[in-house]
Amino acid sequence: MPGVEIPIEKWTGKIKEVKLGGGKRKEIVLGGENTLPFLSFEGSVPHPPTVAIEIQDKEPTGWSPSLLSAWGDAVKDPATWAKKAAEYGAEAISLRLVSAHPEMGNTGADEAKKVVDKVLSAVDLPLIVLGPGVPEKDNAVLVAVSEAAKGQRIAMGNCEEKNYRTVAAVCISDGHVAIAKSPLDINLAKQLNILLTDIGVPADSIIMDLDTGALGYGLEYALSIRERVRLAALGGDAMVSMPVLSHAGAEAWRQKEAKASQGMPPAWGSVEERGIIWEELTALTVINSGSNLITMLHPKSVERIKATIHKLMGNK
Repeated sequence: MPGVEIPIEKWTGKIKEVKLGGGKRKEIVLGGENTLPFLSFEGSVPHPPTVAIEIQDKEPTGWSPSLLSAWGDAVKDPATWAKKAAEYGAEAISLRLVSAHPEMGNTGADEAKKVVDKVLSAVDLPLIVLGPGVPEKDNAVLVAVSEAAKGQRIAMGNCEEKNYRTVAAVCISDGHVAIAKSPLDINLAKQLNILLTDIGVPADSIIMDLDTGALGYGLEYALSIRERVRLAALGGDAMVSMPVLSHAGAEAWRQKEAKASQGMPPAWGSVEERGIIWEELTALTVINSGSNLITMLHPKSVERIKATIHKLMGNK
């Protein structure tokens, strides 16, 4: 109505900017906003959420046939896979060292270093490297990864309460970014950030992984924790003001609704399109609740989410 003033929320806090890449590698900047996601009329949103494509260091097992067919033989070689991901519009590459898991090959530091060297040589995109999710193995492989990527400012995880000292030490010495992973709990996330900064990790070298639940499998928790963290950060709490990483793709595609073709209601449609939508809706939810970096799996989901982000940023 004419003459009605729209109330504008004014925040005292700001999300820290964290840079990945640089030098010979493309650089991206995460964070920097001083308002809620995409509310540019209330404040500044200088950098849109970044979309990374996750690849693995070995051919995936248990994946949906429709997801595997989207990549073809590229999944047999991480370097080839990374190049294909760049062609499909990845803004960063997320390499998961699955083979280092004790039950998936139990490879070690030498193998991790070799595969990271190959991926770094194959593409010039910023790199995220994730260990197998077993703290002692994460320590072993990430130390080697850090050395291989020294000077290229990659993000490394998981950096958890059980192993944060080792990962933090190599991030400090080699100039990388620590991915602070915690369960869906704002207090645990804040405590880990305090531990990391207390031992010398700069606040602008930390990304928070708050854990992600897919559509139908904890997405409401993922939404609410991100909203709480973002509100606290904008309210002035510096220890939760780091950018947020969410693994929308891996979480969505491991659920039965995204890959099962038998036993699903006919109204749910084809499994191929259903999986893409499952991933897309998971990603859309986490970026609208405060995620600055999302990892995805299917090229069509990536294309759709990038187009959606473009629109949400006010671009035509």
